[in-house]
Amino acid sequence: MKRVVVDPVTRIEGHLRIEAEVKNGVIKRAYSSGTMVRGIEIILKGRDPREAWAFAQRICGVCTTVHAFASIRAVEDALNISIPENASLIRKLMIGTIFVHDHVVHFYHLHALDWVNPVQALKADPVKTSEIARKLSDYEKSTPGYFKEVQKKILKQVERGQLGIFNKGYWNHPEYKLPPELNLMFISHYLDALDWQAKIVQVHTIFGGKNPHPNFAVGGMPSPINPESDTTINMEKLNRVKSLVDEMNYFTEKVYLPDLIALGSFYKEWFFKGEGLGNFLVLGEPEGDSHREGRWFIPPTFIKNRNLEEPEEVDLKEVKEYVTHSWYKYSVGDDKPLHPWEGETVLNYTGPEPPYEYLNVEGKYSWLKAPRYKEHSAEVGPLSRILAMYARDLHNARELVEDSLKKLELPREALFSTLGRTLARGLETYIYANAMKGWFDKLLKNVKEGNYDVFNDEKWEPSTWPREAKGVGIMEAPRGSLSHWVHIKNGKIENYQAVVPTTWNGSPRDAKGQPSAYEASLVGHELKNPKEPLEILRTIHSFDPCLACAVHLYGDEDISVKVI
Repeated sequence: MKRVVVDPVTRIEGHLRIEAEVKNGVIKRAYSSGTMVRGIEIILKGRDPREAWAFAQRICGVCTTVHAFASIRAVEDALNISIPENASLIRKLMIGTIFVHDHVVHFYHLHALDWVNPVQALKADPVKTSEIARKLSDYEKSTPGYFKEVQKKILKQVERGQLGIFNKGYWNHPEYKLPPELNLMFISHYLDALDWQAKIVQVHTIFGGKNPHPNFAVGGMPSPINPESDTTINMEKLNRVKSLVDEMNYFTEKVYLPDLIALGSFYKEWFFKGEGLGNFLVLGEPEGDSHREGRWFIPPTFIKNRNLEEPEEVDLKEVKEYVTHSWYKYSVGDDKPLHPWEGETVLNYTGPEPPYEYLNVEGKYSWLKAPRYKEHSAEVGPLSRILAMYARDLHNARELVEDSLKKLELPREALFSTLGRTLARGLETYIYANAMKGWFDKLLKNVKEGNYDVFNDEKWEPSTWPREAKGVGIMEAPRGSLSHWVHIKNGKIENYQAVVPTTWNGSPRDAKGQPSAYEASLVGHELKNPKEPLEILRTIHSFDPCLACAVHLYGDEDISVKVI
């Protein structure tokens, strides 16, 4: 069989290589490879657990907040540290911000150009574009003049012989189906989202001092509250947070969700492609900060074989990682899995030196380990969470799903797909944006009642810690279930493992030959033009890959990569 190689996959975070075996234009098998190695676990060994979050946060420059919180939760879990309610609410507002920000950025700036053709936007009638946009929502910018100005910007780039941020696309591919007016509308919203996303992350700068990589603390938040002070969190800053939360809700309701429905109506066949595994995992997002409290904003859920009627509880002891096809080695043998608390990070590169033509998929072929739950491959992410909320009828998810599918005239099974994944991400954004209003109201109420507590220093000193302790930080990150596992001994980190969403979704095969979600989701795709594998990009992008989270590397030599 012919093998189609996409390396690097662009419009993602990090370095991903996809190889697909194609017969008669149809993908029969696919292989996902992270082509850089993560070393954060090695770096953290022997360090003070109170500072682990600052290193773990550097796992990624995009997913910074979630890694910091997962690390902090792991240490707080190990040392049995509780935090004040205000600190928990501030953390949740920051987590909600990263969800809304990340999902909007993913759709418009990483995924939309798989469906939207900016070149065709030049042929659009701005007046007709305005008419279409106004039928979708009452977004205030939807005027003929607004769309005409965007069209002029694109034309100037084309006349200069370049498309700038829209360069290097497959713009002549026959799978682009939108009429010119919708292309113009989406590109206009693409540009709007650039300005919008830069603004709303001010929530992180207000509470965390900066973005990316805000400041945090084991035991609470370094965000002192004093309504009378100009240098702390005062009423002016809280009012600013409220206005930013309102902006998140406005853009989600007026632009993002209507755009998803409009896009989906032209690509309905993609609601029946790209599912893959049929198994969906949610490790859970606590209502507070500790999973041991048993209160959940999104409960731990395992859905096997699409069975939404019987969602299973999750047992963290059943999370294990294989390295059979990963460039690592285990002391117990590479065909046996290890639980993260016993996890080992021993590098074992056995592949060819780059540049190389093909991966050795019979041996080791990725720097990602292969996490499995109860020995099953599972998909994590927005679709898994929406399915979990749908199955348990939480946060109005069932009504949101059914209303959206009704607008698209699609059955529930359409969720199990490439565009189902994309739609789920938008619905989750709506859920988080609305939840943020409640979290903010509670924080404001506490402040008005004179409750300013944001930090608990009761167990700050190592002399108060047990000689040895283990903890796990569980949370749902935008791309899926995230868990950080720490073993503390004599006041220092003895072992540290991070099992991240893209490791679940983009792993290589395990000892049983089971593919990951990426690998399984591509099987059956028909490639109209193998030299322009748009179909592969559509499905892989629907997961919002973050290989920066899954793999890491530093070095002093130039490496050239052959793009085939």
